[in-house]
Amino acid sequence: MNTRAIRADFFMLITAAIWGTAFVAQRVGMDYVGPFTFNGVRFLIGGLSLIPFLFIRPTKPGKVEAEAEIETGAKAEVKEEVKAGEVGEGAGLGSRWKLLLYGALAGGALYLGASFQQVGIVYTTAGNAGFITGLYVIMVPILGLVVGRRPGGGVWLGAVLAVIGMYLLNEAPGVGLNIGDALVLVCALFFALHVLLLGRISPMFPAVPLSIIQFLTCALLSLLTALWRETIMFTDILAAAVPILYGGIGSVGIAYTLQVIAQKDAPPAHAAIILSLESVFALIGGVLLLGETVVALKIAGAGLMLAGMLAAQVQRYFLNRKTRRAAAYESADRL
Repeated sequence: MNTRAIRADFFMLITAAIWGTAFVAQRVGMDYVGPFTFNGVRFLIGGLSLIPFLFIRPTKPGKVEAEAEIETGAKAEVKEEVKAGEVGEGAGLGSRWKLLLYGALAGGALYLGASFQQVGIVYTTAGNAGFITGLYVIMVPILGLVVGRRPGGGVWLGAVLAVIGMYLLNEAPGVGLNIGDALVLVCALFFALHVLLLGRISPMFPAVPLSIIQFLTCALLSLLTALWRETIMFTDILAAAVPILYGGIGSVGIAYTLQVIAQKDAPPAHAAIILSLESVFALIGGVLLLGETVVALKIAGAGLMLAGMLAAQVQRYFLNRKTRRAAAYESADRL
């Protein structure tokens, strides 16, 4: 493994740690503001924090875009459209309107996922929320059945392990999911749909503008919901400044940037495996920072869920490696 690959793995590990511990920030933030206010402000800050990177113009996909590329298989088709001049950067005013439209659609899906997650985390632990949210990694290829893509055996094995793990992770196995875990499970479904959507549209547009639009759309929808459902107090927002800033600048701005840098030297499937560790960091953060209790059954459940996430990605990772090697041998033969 070369130095660039090691650096990429290190950056992705830091990214997973930031995203995982962000569940702690989200949990703490609920002590001061409502879930929609928290999401609205943090996504607003996160979107604005990316504006300086418009001038750097990274070309690799972000967190969910990288994971979407594993399962959607849409890049080749869209690249042909880009070559034909139909979409993509520099295609004119029509392309800008498409960027706004698709960015808004992605932001709407992100709003639904983030909303269910933030409301659900009020009623469950940061550790539970981290692991259950991570199930979107398994849901993506399963939802691909709708468009005729068959997930491999690793995905189905991962799904079985995840279901058993979630049963053990529940506070009272045998009586069904509590309301918080159920809401976060719905959030994972919307995040999976968000991944599939970005898998289709992310090759069409530069990553940073698309991300800014979706984050700001999510912020706008969250703040509008907060005006309807909650009482927004500036003093409460100031009291929640630390978790909000961590969730906005840390989780969105810094972690996103590290992900973009890392993805230049790491294949998407490899990245997804490392990023699955964010659920582990969520569990560790909940225990160390919030004093959440973890009994043996919950540890076993968390381990099974992590194994399920990894099983869903490992098969694709080795298939990708095999494909790259075959391409390299073919290229060498031509020489």
